Amino acid sequence: MTKAERTRQYIIEKAAVLFNTKGYADTSLNDIVSITGLTRGAIYGNFTNKDELSIEVFSYHFNLLRRAVGNAMDQESGAVEKLKAMTAFYRQHYAAMAARGGCAILNAATEADDNFPLLRTKVRASIKSWQKALVKILEDGKLARQIQPKLDSVRFSSLLIAMIEGGIMLAKIQKEEASLVLVLDKIDQIIDQDARI
Repeated sequence: MTKAERTRQYIIEKAAVLFNTKGYADTSLNDIVSITGLTRGAIYGNFTNKDELSIEVFSYHFNLLRRAVGNAMDQESGAVEKLKAMTAFYRQHYAAMAARGGCAILNAATEADDNFPLLRTKVRASIKSWQKALVKILEDGKLARQIQPKLDSVRFSSLLIAMIEGGIMLAKIQKEEASLVLVLDKIDQIIDQDARI
């Protein structure tokens, strides 16, 4: 990386903490200056405006999560085991995620829904990417005779995502991890009952 690329990445990583805990709208340029130790000019020299930085921060968060969950799932060979590796990931890492402000996807989706169309588009694409990855696992599982052939992979993957994000929302707002664990346990049960052959 060049020095300019390193500076840009540094700003993204530092701002990521603020955006995820304070929110995209409530994080000011002064907050970003304060946490990075850089000048306003240095921030604007790397990003056109806060909206551009917000999009980059969300991409950073999503890519970190996608790689981490993907690595956990890649340790498994079967479709059912891959799906359960995803629920295991959230069980193991929720506390650290909550300490950093919660799920970046959920936070951005909630905040961008009506007020930030560029971020909403990015969040929507990220969720579609997550869904596409789950659909591939399910479809590969059907070919390997591990997943019920009549299972609607698109609808099932949407259900899994909605349950995970809903469980995170409940756990975060109630400050009680048990709410998420309950949902993750139910997902594992649904996988066994509705998806597994």
